[in-house]
Formats: sequence, structure tokens, C-alpha cells
Amino acid sequence: MSIHELESKCRKLQELKDFENEVKAEIAAMENEIKALMQEQDTEELTAGQYIIRWATVLTNRFDTTAFKKVMPDVYQAYTKQITSRRFTISE
Repeated sequence: MSIHELESKCRKLQELKDFENEVKAEIAAMENEIKALMQEQDTEELTAGQYIIRWATVLTNRFDTTAFKKVMPDVYQAYTKQITSRRFTISE
């Protein structure tokens, strides 16, 4: 692949990422409008034609690693493992 082709691919990739960000912003705006309506109506479920819309409260339990690390740093360190990964970026 030539430098020109590579540059073209990078440009196209950036355009697609910009488009993706626009779409994500539009999705978030629509979701927020629906959530605002549900909040106004004080409901966790609405029906709109064939769609059932739910915005429910969900409780989860998560392990607080920060607090555990402060209280038992040796045990935390014993069960911590380093992971290697690769990050792909393109910048101008």
C-alpha cells in the first residue's frame, strides 16, 4: 500500500469516526428526550405502538478495589496481574 493510499484510508477512517460520533450524539439526544418524558410521567415503562420502552432502576454489587487496596495492600498486590495490550491510534 502506497503512502497516498494509506493517507486516503486514514482520511476515510476519520470521516467515518466523525460520522459515528454524530450518530452517537443523535442517539443520546433521542434517548434523553424519551427519558425526560418518562420522568415527567413518573414511569419506568411506556408502550408506543409495537415498542415497549423501559427505563428501570437496576441494583448491582461491585467490588470496591480502591478501598480493598487501602485496607489490604499486600493481598491486593498478590492478586493483581499485569496485562499487555496494544492501542491503535491515528493523529494529525
